[in-house]
Amino acid sequence: MAKSSSAAPIDKVLKFIKDNGIKFVDLKFMDFPGQWQHFTVPVSQFDEGSFEDGFGFDGSSIRGWKPINESDMLIIPDPNTMFVDPFIEAPTISLICDVYEPATKEKYTRCPRNIAQKAEAYLISTGIADTVYYGPEAEFFIFDDVRFDSRPNGS
Repeated sequence: MAKSSSAAPIDKVLKFIKDNGIKFVDLKFMDFPGQWQHFTVPVSQFDEGSFEDGFGFDGSSIRGWKPINESDMLIIPDPNTMFVDPFIEAPTISLICDVYEPATKEKYTRCPRNIAQKAEAYLISTGIADTVYYGPEAEFFIFDDVRFDSRPNGS
């Protein structure tokens, strides 16, 4: 389950909310094709239990995730990912969340964050490395030589 090894990160988030007059919490997660999904809750619905109980949502509305008859899903925020959203007028913090199956409280196997976390754990377990960085593939090619032709019926 999404428990922090220390209560300090959770306390830090809650203190930041109180000290900075935060009004909303934006909960973010990524779908399988790599697009950010999110929903926002008012701080009145956000407390220490949010990091344990999470927030329910309809997984059938996320492409490729769940059929309508199994659509209940759960997201639990990671307190270590807090940042202030500078583009929203009302004071808002964002938290990246892990996606869980509500019945078993196991991480959802199609969640890209879960896949990356498992890959990192495997890498560490092999002793190859203790840190891994993931990012989008900005594919490009560098050629030693380029030849082209331009004709009326082709190029």
